[in-house]
Amino acid sequence: MKLQDRLAVAAGTALFLLAGAAQAATQRDNAVYRAVEASRPGAMELLKRIVNVDSGSGDIAGGERVEKILTAPLEAAGAVVRSAPAEVSGVAPNLVAVFHGSGKVRVLIIAHIDTVFGPGTAAKRPFRIQDGRAYGPGVGDEKGGVINAVTALQILHRLGFRDYATITLLLDGSEELGSPGSTRLIEDLARQSDVEFNMEPGDPPDALTVWRKGAGDIVVRVRGRAAHAGMAPQNGRNAAVELLHQLAALQGRFPQSGDGITVNLTSIRAGSRTNIIPDLAEATFDVRFRKPGDFAAILSRMKSSLAPTSVPDTAVTIAPEGSTYPPLIDNGQVEALGHRAQGIYAELAKTIALSGNGGASESAVAMSVGTPALDGLGFVGAGFHTDHEWIDVGSITPRLYLFTRLLLETGRSPIPHAQ
Repeated sequence: MKLQDRLAVAAGTALFLLAGAAQAATQRDNAVYRAVEASRPGAMELLKRIVNVDSGSGDIAGGERVEKILTAPLEAAGAVVRSAPAEVSGVAPNLVAVFHGSGKVRVLIIAHIDTVFGPGTAAKRPFRIQDGRAYGPGVGDEKGGVINAVTALQILHRLGFRDYATITLLLDGSEELGSPGSTRLIEDLARQSDVEFNMEPGDPPDALTVWRKGAGDIVVRVRGRAAHAGMAPQNGRNAAVELLHQLAALQGRFPQSGDGITVNLTSIRAGSRTNIIPDLAEATFDVRFRKPGDFAAILSRMKSSLAPTSVPDTAVTIAPEGSTYPPLIDNGQVEALGHRAQGIYAELAKTIALSGNGGASESAVAMSVGTPALDGLGFVGAGFHTDHEWIDVGSITPRLYLFTRLLLETGRSPIPHAQ
């Protein structure tokens, strides 16, 4: 979409929102709003229950426990629930809940139940509410989004809404690792769906996500020769020293912040004992990018930026490692879904922005197979991956109303065309 077209769309959307806000009292779906208000206490209690269960990536028992807690309300709401084994070892399985309706539209909802926190974190920092914010490990990323999805599906069931072909909820058990245990499943479900909604948290003050950077890791690895650091250090070939030499050569060659490509050194590992010259050292770079071909181009540039070795008889390699998320690229369909959501929010006399960020998510995987995706539909929050992660309790009612109405509108009418 050309710049002048985007500006025209933005102006038209702004006028629409102003008009919608003025008429919000008559446009609001009161049946949905009452159901949202009635469901809010149960949603908060369910959120507390799953936040207080450790389910860090790789905690299989914790992930299964969270999925077991969520199975009962999903089945009570009419879903056929099954466990989908992880596609790799060492991560929790996935949960798939399918609702069958009488309409035509096939909707996929994706949320993840794994967090970045280790065992014992929930006991140290249990769910709590203070000064209008809810705190706890994974409360926003992404257990709040999980509860938003489950509660909206419960509301549809109570309202007797079945004007859709299928609504499939996928609870991913390994998103924080790049979804190694679910990537093929996401692709398969996305190909069978007309639209994907993702429950990552909304960015403050109140935004939906229409673009995301892709993400992947690149590792610089040096192999040397071990030797006793006191008896015969001259026989060693210090991999750590050579790694530092290579890191100096890479320093400053790539941007570390901003909305475009970023390359950041995130971990360094070398040596196993203090009296041995290390024979292995490696550094991991977190790479974020906006276009599908960017990652390969960054890898090629990093390889060409390596310096000649300074420590004799050491070998330097550089390669990608682990799963790589593609970027979520905004297009006409995604913007149209965003504008639909903005219109729904106007029913509450509220506005919501369309934005993007550097955090990867499964929506990009869905988009990579051609399924339009709207992201950031969880509760509003910040501080993710830290000990002060929070969600805005005041965002729960409007965000739950938004997602419930978005499911209703998507089921009732075709995916909106680009404006």
